[in-house]
Amino acid sequence: SRQGKIRLSEFFSSYTESEKRRIIRDITSEVLPRQPKMCNIIEKGDSKFVYRRYASLYFIAGVPSDMNELLVLEQIHLFVEALDGYFNSVCELDLVFSLHKSLMILFEMFIGGMLCESNKRDVLRSIIEAEELVEETAKPGEDAKSQLDDGLTFHEQFQLGRKPGKRGGRGF
Repeated sequence: SRQGKIRLSEFFSSYTESEKRRIIRDITSEVLPRQPKMCNIIEKGDSKFVYRRYASLYFIAGVPSDMNELLVLEQIHLFVEALDGYFNSVCELDLVFSLHKSLMILFEMFIGGMLCESNKRDVLRSIIEAEELVEETAKPGEDAKSQLDDGLTFHEQFQLGRKPGKRGGRGF
C-alpha cells in the first residue's frame, strides 16, 4: 500500500527470512517515493523490480535482469484483473481479510514464479470449484472457511490476524 504495509508477498526463490525482509524493505523504500510518471522498473544487482500501482496498492515483481519488463507488467495486470474478477474491484481490505483467497488466485496462475494459466475465467472457475469442494466436504456445524486457511505459513496466518496454529476466528 502507499503506507508501505505489505499485504501479500510470495517468493518463488529460496531466501532466508532476514533476506526476504531486507529485499522487501529495500524495494519498498525505493518504490514508494517515486512519482507516478517515473519508470516502473528498478534495476538492483542481477535482478530488476517491475511494479505497477492500482489506486492505493502497489504490485511489485522481482525478476531476473534478462526478463522482458513489458511481459512482467502484463502478468501483474492479469493478476490484478483476476483479483478484480473475484473480489469485484479489489481493494486493500480484500487482501487483508481474504489473504488466503488472494494466494489461491496467485498459485492458480503462477507455478514457481512462471505464468501457467493466463485465462482469468479458468483461474476463477478453479477457485470457485475449490471453495465448493471444501463446502461439500465440511462436516455439519463446522466452519468451511476455516478449512480454506489450512496450509498457510505463520506469516500468512499473522497477516490474517490469527495466532499461528489456531484455526478460524481472529485469534487475538
